[in-house]
Amino acid sequence: MAPKFPDSVEELRAAGNERFRNGQYAEASALYGRALRVLQAQGSSNPEEESVLYSNRAACHLKDGNCRDCIKDCTSALVLIPFSIKPLLRRASAYEALEKYPMAYVDYKTVLQIDDSVTSALEGINRMTRALMDSLGPEWRLKLPSIPLVPVSAQKRWNSLPSENHKEMAKSKSKETTTTKNRVPSAGDVERARVLKEEGNELVKKGSHKKAIEKYSESLLYSNLESATYSNRALCYLVLKQYKEAVKDCTEALKLDGKNVKAFYRRAQAHKALKDYKSSFADISNLLQIEPRNGPAQKLRQEVKQSLH
Repeated sequence: MAPKFPDSVEELRAAGNERFRNGQYAEASALYGRALRVLQAQGSSNPEEESVLYSNRAACHLKDGNCRDCIKDCTSALVLIPFSIKPLLRRASAYEALEKYPMAYVDYKTVLQIDDSVTSALEGINRMTRALMDSLGPEWRLKLPSIPLVPVSAQKRWNSLPSENHKEMAKSKSKETTTTKNRVPSAGDVERARVLKEEGNELVKKGSHKKAIEKYSESLLYSNLESATYSNRALCYLVLKQYKEAVKDCTEALKLDGKNVKAFYRRAQAHKALKDYKSSFADISNLLQIEPRNGPAQKLRQEVKQSLH
């Protein structure tokens, strides 16, 4: 007796998922397509199911290098359920493969509005920023398509999804990407990083700390070997009361230069604001071993000492 071919939407989708896991992308795509036809023939409105099927078929197209059909299916998925993370990420990857970097940037940026800890989107933004700066120059941001503003309802929908969805895509926040960390910057990269850092410094003097953070971040994309860029960005985070980010940047600065006095001082300030007085006191003590007569550090040590007791 011949095996029964699946004919319900659920069975077709499950069969497609199995083929996909086995690397049989063409077969999986055909099954998802059949499920879509069955669903549409039923006439009952089920936008969530339809969107998932388009998104799943898009993943097959992406695996097979069929980027244009991937983009079409992702767009169909997003018309049904706007601001869904998977089709946004898949469409961004397809745009990137086709070297349509502005469009890829917009999709990666949209994902980060929904959840700013999606590692693949963070890494995508870093790649696209480099590509756009290289191709369009320092005014590249002015040449981007408009980035849609994600409504709070979409963010709440993502936050309410089952935890396994988060495990799949939303991993711990990465800093500058692994590829950037491992890449040895060229002389040109180092010079671009220096210019961007100086632009950041000028913005700090004007009190434009958010814009300065953008400049320092761009600088670090070109070269992440200068301790001062991290400690300067940490200052901006301190002013904006983003203390955990300030701690992270100071730590990166000290990995590069263990005698960066500003990094010790700013990390001590951030720890104090976070009520981690022991860590703050340790940083001040390390600073004073390097500069025993540093007045602001001596004053901060007294304040932290009082909080410890």
